[in-house]
Amino acid sequence: MGTKRNPFQMWTSDRLGVDFAERRGLSSDDVSYRRILVGTDGSPPSLKSVREAAMLAKAMDAELLVMTAYEPVDQATLERWKDEAPAEFSWRFSPSSGAEEAVEKGLEAAREFGVEGKPIVEQGEAGEALIRVAERDGVDLMVVGNRGMAGPTRFLLGSVPNKVSHAAPCDVLIVHTVG
Repeated sequence: MGTKRNPFQMWTSDRLGVDFAERRGLSSDDVSYRRILVGTDGSPPSLKSVREAAMLAKAMDAELLVMTAYEPVDQATLERWKDEAPAEFSWRFSPSSGAEEAVEKGLEAAREFGVEGKPIVEQGEAGEALIRVAERDGVDLMVVGNRGMAGPTRFLLGSVPNKVSHAAPCDVLIVHTVG
């Protein structure tokens, strides 16, 4: 019967890239992921995707791009937030300030694995922004969580993992983060 393998070895071993390649019938030299893009909104499930991407980036000596997308906030809402915030913080509010905080949380999650990610904040719908950045920056692998893929909503167009899985210009890894 052979030795029993720890199912988590792939994720905890220094041989991550080698194990990843061997499981797919490749040598470690055949693995071509050199630029990995991961999307995050700063939520705990999305940070799980960032951690998975960081582990892969570290094992494969790949560049990690940590991205969040945002829809601009209208000026009236922005002014209301500034008025409600303490004076020492009101200057921090901008149309993309929430996105900047989300990408910083993603960078912190990547640092847990010794990986310095490159922050990217893009305006637009998340799925479209991820695809645009992947095309623009020559991404080899895109990593997203499975939020939006469970229950009846999985049949509706529009969820980020559904959109990128059909239109990405590169491989896509969908991490089981919820449900």
